[in-house]
Amino acid sequence: MKNLFLTLIFLSNILYISSQTIPADGFVFDNENNPVIGAGIYLPFSKNGAVTDEKGYFSIDVTPQDTLLNVTYVGYDTHQVPIHRHHDHIHTMHITLTDGIELDEVVVKRRAMSTITSSVNPINSQKITYAELCRAACCSLAESFETNPSVDVSYSDAATGARQIKLLGLSGTYVQMLTENYPNFRGAASLYGLDYIPGPWMESIQVSKGTSSVKNGYEALTGQINVEYKKPQTSDPLSLNLFVSDAGRYEFNADGAYALNDNLSTGLLAHYSNEKRTHDDNDDGFLDIPKREQLNLFNRWNYMTENIVSQAGVKYVYEKRESGQDPHLHLPYTPYQVDINTNRVEAFAKNAYIFDEKSSIALILSGSHHNMDAGFGALNKIAGDSLTLYDVKQNNLYASLMYETEFSHMHKLSTGLSFNYDGFKEKWNDLPLNRNESVTGAYAQYTLDWHERLVLLAGIRADYSDRYDFFVTPRLHAKFDATSWLQLRGSVGKGFRTANILAENNFLFASSRKINGILNELNQEEAWNYGVSAMFTVPLFGKDLILNAEYYYTDFKKQVVVDMETDPHEVSFYNLDGKSYAKNFQVEATYPFFEGFSLTAAYRLTDSKTTYHGKLMEKPLTSKYKGLLTASYKTPLEKWQFDFTTQFNGDGRMPTPDAENPLWEERFKAYTIFNAQITRYFRNWSVYLGGENLSDFTQSNPIIAANDPYSPDFDSSMIWGPVHGRKFYLGIRFNLNK
Repeated sequence: MKNLFLTLIFLSNILYISSQTIPADGFVFDNENNPVIGAGIYLPFSKNGAVTDEKGYFSIDVTPQDTLLNVTYVGYDTHQVPIHRHHDHIHTMHITLTDGIELDEVVVKRRAMSTITSSVNPINSQKITYAELCRAACCSLAESFETNPSVDVSYSDAATGARQIKLLGLSGTYVQMLTENYPNFRGAASLYGLDYIPGPWMESIQVSKGTSSVKNGYEALTGQINVEYKKPQTSDPLSLNLFVSDAGRYEFNADGAYALNDNLSTGLLAHYSNEKRTHDDNDDGFLDIPKREQLNLFNRWNYMTENIVSQAGVKYVYEKRESGQDPHLHLPYTPYQVDINTNRVEAFAKNAYIFDEKSSIALILSGSHHNMDAGFGALNKIAGDSLTLYDVKQNNLYASLMYETEFSHMHKLSTGLSFNYDGFKEKWNDLPLNRNESVTGAYAQYTLDWHERLVLLAGIRADYSDRYDFFVTPRLHAKFDATSWLQLRGSVGKGFRTANILAENNFLFASSRKINGILNELNQEEAWNYGVSAMFTVPLFGKDLILNAEYYYTDFKKQVVVDMETDPHEVSFYNLDGKSYAKNFQVEATYPFFEGFSLTAAYRLTDSKTTYHGKLMEKPLTSKYKGLLTASYKTPLEKWQFDFTTQFNGDGRMPTPDAENPLWEERFKAYTIFNAQITRYFRNWSVYLGGENLSDFTQSNPIIAANDPYSPDFDSSMIWGPVHGRKFYLGIRFNLNK
């Protein structure tokens, strides 16, 4: 009876303490203000624990007896934070980890990984941190994946300088592009949008493979790429970046943040670049690199209280591109030139209200106006010369209302409504091609977290398009921690996409190909994506060898085929009649051989095929394999950093050449690219010197019939390799620390 009485007293005390818990939350950052994913949060007294998410955010219940909060993460000190109560609540904490462990006067340091594969997210995802972006020139988002084995960035043609992403063996139109978790750079901005985000503006990039979450829409057929800009509440007061290359590119970037009070802060980001030098190293009469000038401005605001989080911003981009033949050449005809002028305005507002530590509601609003005027051919037209004009204006409005609640640590639910409007006003020569599409949808997503060993993420959304009627998007992701050293993931899901054939393929105007099928009734694209992956953590000589292996299969049910096969002088757009798929296998290994040094090796195989007029063929201009070897070393005092990357690009098939007059080979050969960079760090600034394509490899004759651009044979789209040779660059970074 006595033991029973003591037990009842103990249980009553426990129940009383738990009933007096106070919710606490916060964010964990590293010493470069990047969110730390997967940091452990632990209360020594009550034994409560939590883990930070992809934004470094955590929430935890604190009892009256809890006075300290411990934060742990591999490679960092265990950080103890005093818990300060203000009446019946605790202010949101902002915790910065220290990279290193100090004992007496001896400092033991471990270099943090700059590319992080999430160990908690059921979706196969990687975070590319700002430190990783600094390992290369990274003038823009287009140049941010040189050290990443999963994402390829290649030129769409040899005239306009348009670049496209490839993920899981398919072009970037099947990758959903996000900025701060709302869709962006769609349609008219898809070809040149990678150049609209300056590298120094980015805080991080998240790459997700597979169909991803239904929260952000239905468009991710092969994955999502989300860009996080620098935030005013965490950024340094002033950051500068000056860049110059021997190719004649000059670039200036500046960003600053200012806190008006404890709740309100603002940030201003500015970019200007100029690349006006004439380059024609292969002497074909066409510029190897387009002449470009860009002005980019971004102002953003952040307001935060105990229950309200609000962000808003406005961004403006102006860009002018000039390419084609040098107008100073003495030619018997009017020089063939390309002139593209773009003005783009974006605005967004994100507002969230936090009811308690388990429930919140958020509203995201965004809009953009994109205006591009382009000319291809004889800009100063005379009799007999040809000129193609293409103008496009796109207005986009997006809204998303989201509600999230946590029933318990094991069960979470997210629901929401969304609306997207695209209005296109296109004009191809004298042919107007105006169209609109509105899509209204709703989604629900459930998360089951069974003791953080098995995580299931099941989502479904239903949307109605005023062009394509009603459609449903189901998606399922699972993560299972088989052991402490093996994590398994699997995913299956569907994606849909509206093809904007001229906006997404206007680089084809830099050729003499006849364009067919733009007035046909084209389907909404639809595909299933299946994926499995495994991550091994193998202890080896006192360090961890990280191994990742993955396989993805994308199977199209409906697709708009871009056919450059049937006729070498035409390009046709039509609905798929047959099979179309992409199979992608990749293995990746990372190992820190010694202190400050890390080596990553990766190999990828791609099998991508599409049916062209009844014949299943290998997708053209796609390498069958890719290898990557990238190494980084930082000296013990962290004053010097050395980075070296080698890309092994496999062979592939070219579009079918003319049988009677073949102007290009049936296949292109494998090639290798070498990049290197040296960085010297000082207290508040650093200097970096680097080189790209050090072996000076270029594709020979990237422009077909360059000596006769008004002939039926002229084509600048047969591009599979670099069009410019070796480049050297020099840059300076300055930070006024917070």
